[in-house]
Amino acid sequence: MQGEARTVGLPTVFVRLTGCPLRCQYCDTEYAFTGGELIELAAIKSKVDEYSCPYVTITGGEPLAQPNCIALMKLLCDEGYRVSLETSGAMLIDEVDKRVSVVLDLKTPGSMETDKNLYENISILKRSDQVKFVICDRSDYEWSKARIDQHDLNSKVEDILFSPSFDQLQPAQLAEWVLADSLRVRVQLQLHKYIWGLEPGR
Repeated sequence: MQGEARTVGLPTVFVRLTGCPLRCQYCDTEYAFTGGELIELAAIKSKVDEYSCPYVTITGGEPLAQPNCIALMKLLCDEGYRVSLETSGAMLIDEVDKRVSVVLDLKTPGSMETDKNLYENISILKRSDQVKFVICDRSDYEWSKARIDQHDLNSKVEDILFSPSFDQLQPAQLAEWVLADSLRVRVQLQLHKYIWGLEPGR
């Protein structure tokens, strides 16, 4: 079940790729830093086919750290899947298939990885892409507002996502700030955590 972004609540096949060059302090998928197994692209596609589901999310870790991620997304798009990519924004998205909806995470100061943001990615974004901010506190919120204005993000993408860092910021507090400032952003919760809790791999 997709827990975030534009297709939240829709049954989705997740392809989780190993490895990540970041170490965000709130990371909930540290198990994806290592492990995994090498699988041929055709075998991944066959496994995805088993679910009879039109939505596929490529995630990690940082999926673009895997060299065949680009080829995998193209293959899935060619097969008619509606593909999204969840990326940390630490690697260039210039080779991502234009049919893929990119969910680009701009790392806030609270992540402890702000220096990894590649702002040149913003000029590559399509209107159908999404920009995500994980908000840890009020200073993260103000920082994110400034980045929206600085880069005119509302004119570049359809959806800007504000997500409260789980167990660090109460969703109601974030919602109140957004309403008070009349921001054109989507406040999102991690639906899967409310359905299944904090089970690893969800």
